[in-house]
Amino acid sequence: MKLFKQIILILIIFSKTENLLSDNNLFNVNNIFIEKRDNISNKQLANLAIQEAFKELLKKILLDEDILKLSNLNLSSVKSLVAYYNVSQNNKENNNQLNFSVTFDKDKIHNLLYKNKILYSNIIDKEFYILPILLSNDKIFIFSNNFFYDNWNETNEDELLEFILPLENIEIIQNINKSRNNLLDINLSILLKEYSNKNIALAFIENSEFGVKKIYLKTRIQSNLISKNLNLKKNDLEKYDFDKKTIFKIKQELTKLVKSQNLIDISTPYFLNVKLNLDKKSNLVLLSSRIKKISLIEDIFVQEFNKDYVKLKIKYLGKLEKVINQLQIKDISLRLINNEWFIKTL
Repeated sequence: MKLFKQIILILIIFSKTENLLSDNNLFNVNNIFIEKRDNISNKQLANLAIQEAFKELLKKILLDEDILKLSNLNLSSVKSLVAYYNVSQNNKENNNQLNFSVTFDKDKIHNLLYKNKILYSNIIDKEFYILPILLSNDKIFIFSNNFFYDNWNETNEDELLEFILPLENIEIIQNINKSRNNLLDINLSILLKEYSNKNIALAFIENSEFGVKKIYLKTRIQSNLISKNLNLKKNDLEKYDFDKKTIFKIKQELTKLVKSQNLIDISTPYFLNVKLNLDKKSNLVLLSSRIKKISLIEDIFVQEFNKDYVKLKIKYLGKLEKVINQLQIKDISLRLINNEWFIKTL
């Protein structure tokens, strides 16, 4: 009888229940502000919010070329993708605005992307360390007299990445000055060694003649070294506006690069067999609740169990190292011991 109860408990705990209230849900879109008008019904306001939220979702998870494939989806189809939405009054700035939060159904979005053969981006680590370096009149400006360093995060609303500037460091200055004749060959990992496990970049911004800025991006994203050249024309912009536009364009390009390195193919899920030892420290409920908050994990199946252990099959998307990283963030250990994966809560 005791074993029977244990079996029932295990099956209930690991049954699939989507955690729609997760703060980190990739398919949540918050802060959609819609203006209230006397001639627009509540239903129409909600429809406008859902359409706008869908546009924001596509910008968040898709590459630019793939957004176009879904941009003409009609309202009825978009509404069918919604799991639920919340609405509140915007009391901070404008009482005539409603603030909508829309949550899209993960499985329905997956089906839509699968049918259209579209990969989507799931960025786990949003921190990005960037050092913009100004090159002007054969001089190098790093931390001082550098508009781009001083103004990089002056406006950062609604950005997918959290851009972080390294603090002024004499060692960084010395290393860059030593390499002034071959700046493009600087070793990123050595120069920004404090951020060894992070996405990092150098942005060399050169003021050239004829109103053109030459930009060279040297990045390390998901351990991959990627370089990119950009040329921006000043056109009729004032210098300040042109410099601000330069920051925006670099951020935009870095976001594209990070997206491209975090693409997930829904058509090719992976499976991992893991073993959970049942001892006094085991907490099945805690393990299950934490796993269900991990966006890359699609499902969990109970394969085998007895009084000593439970064997689980985890269905996941993307790279295994990212799944392991997400597990660690949720205080779950996944270790390979003698060719067998073991999982436990910490």
